[in-house]
Amino acid sequence: MPRQETTHEFHPDRPAAFAAGCRNADLRGPADLRHRGARLLHEHPAQRGASEPVRLAQFHRLARGAVLHLRGRIDGARYRLAAAGGVRTFVRGRLARRAWRDTIGTATVFGAISGSSAAAVASVGKVMSPSMDAANYPRRVTAGLVTSVSAIGIVIPPSIPMIVYGASAEASIPRLYAAGILPGLVLAAALAAFVILRALRSGFGDAQPMSLRGILHATRRAIWALGAPIIVLGGIYGGIFSPTEAASVACVYAMIVTRFVFRELSFADILESARNSVLFSAQILLIVAAAGLFSWVLTVNQVPQALVGWIAAHDVTPWQFLLAVNILLLLWGCVMEPMSAILLLTPILVPLVDTLGIDKVHFGIVMTLNLAIGLFTPPFGINIFVAQSALGMKSADIYRGVLPYFLIFLLVLLVITYVPAIALFSAEMFMFG
Repeated sequence: MPRQETTHEFHPDRPAAFAAGCRNADLRGPADLRHRGARLLHEHPAQRGASEPVRLAQFHRLARGAVLHLRGRIDGARYRLAAAGGVRTFVRGRLARRAWRDTIGTATVFGAISGSSAAAVASVGKVMSPSMDAANYPRRVTAGLVTSVSAIGIVIPPSIPMIVYGASAEASIPRLYAAGILPGLVLAAALAAFVILRALRSGFGDAQPMSLRGILHATRRAIWALGAPIIVLGGIYGGIFSPTEAASVACVYAMIVTRFVFRELSFADILESARNSVLFSAQILLIVAAAGLFSWVLTVNQVPQALVGWIAAHDVTPWQFLLAVNILLLLWGCVMEPMSAILLLTPILVPLVDTLGIDKVHFGIVMTLNLAIGLFTPPFGINIFVAQSALGMKSADIYRGVLPYFLIFLLVLLVITYVPAIALFSAEMFMFG
């Protein structure tokens, strides 16, 4: 009796990891993978992708769940988000436009600490929107700023997409982290310069200086929140911890500080954060395992070799390749969240990167920055939907608000793409040579 053919299409009710794994079996062909069934996962180490570097995301999620559990409590969050308010820039002899500076710095720091741009949009939008409203900022400006700036969080370490890219591309995660610092700061500075000029030209925004006492008070409360990234980055770069150990220590630190210093986290909340962490980590590791299987299928079918041969035959130069990849990633990022895009595209693109002599760390920063732009690109950017809910605005108004910042992101992307020395210098500088 002939065997009935089955199809494994993606379905909303089917977990992506299982759908992708079944599709990988179909790709290899009936004469091989289909008859081997479950033996495939035993014979091929799909779990290779779920090795130690990726487990950093697991621990990081637990720390994030503990620190961010009280995002809705604005008074407590305001102190933690005040990290950006401790540094002031003088313009025309006075402290200029405090609200937007707090928003840019807050969204950047919060996104980096949490590892989630959507969380940054929701939290920073609720906290900073009243301040910007009081400073007479148009709502559209507020929405555009919060929605776009929060995307920087996945470029500046600690970044979960960078972890996943490093594991998929077999690139150094500490070096990726170091390489992301300077590009992230350049991007934040470019946005800050634009908003300075816009605020001064349009005349909106408050110009009331913050007192020294206010700065010290905000810094004293914010220093606890800044301890987590200091532990992660300082421990990794100082050779004290492995990435997984650093994330574990930061997780414990976050729970202790939130529970005993801010007194905002109960033990029941910690258990709930741990539960959410387990569920999130399981999703990540299953998808990573399926992506490892997908990478093996591509290798067996010699897809990377075919693409390498095509590039060699058509004499494609590195700058042409990077231009094409930027366009591809910008379009891809509009319809797929960064981690899934990295898992699917990295096995295809990295062999081409190696062939063309492009540094994998530099390419990882370019890929992450492209996908960060997709987070707030209309019409499907997730940050737009989060901002729409958090700020109570129409999506059309948010589209118009993010457009100037979208163009700034593109400009910085081109600079980072074609001046790799920025990312590589950052890697060498923060890795201490």
